[in-house]
Amino acid sequence: MSNIPLKQSGVRWLWLAIVIFIADIAIKLVVMDNMGYGWPNRIEILPFFNLLYVHNYGAAFSFLSDQAGWQRWLFTGIAFAVTAMLTYWMSKLPSSDKWNNIAYAMIIGGAVGNVFDRVVHGFVVDYLDFFWGNYHWPAFNLADSTICVGAAMIILDGFSSKEKSKA
Repeated sequence: MSNIPLKQSGVRWLWLAIVIFIADIAIKLVVMDNMGYGWPNRIEILPFFNLLYVHNYGAAFSFLSDQAGWQRWLFTGIAFAVTAMLTYWMSKLPSSDKWNNIAYAMIIGGAVGNVFDRVVHGFVVDYLDFFWGNYHWPAFNLADSTICVGAAMIILDGFSSKEKSKA
């Protein structure tokens, strides 16, 4: 990573993180204002998908959700650290490195969206419920989706970078 003028660096892609953050918060507000809480109030969309308003006090897959509340601040701190690290990495990348900058911006936008929920509400609002038969994937949201897609993009880039360096 080299020293790139800020205007030509990957931080120019932070607009995408802002769009993801705004969309995530807007959807969550619509869900909170218009849906009843919990399973009885689900909206059946497809044979394998519901809209379902639930609170997640933990992290992915409700990890540590049964704890006393300290996890809220742990996950907030982790999100701030990851956001700072990815923003720094973006500042070292040229804005033309679209793949990595998009991946980092997706993770940042999602992380900040979930941090907003943790700080303002004390929990993350989840609303996407996919299932097969009686097996339900843990409910999630747009922020979770963009974090996962961004992380997958980074992993794929790591594999393609290794292939390029072998060639």
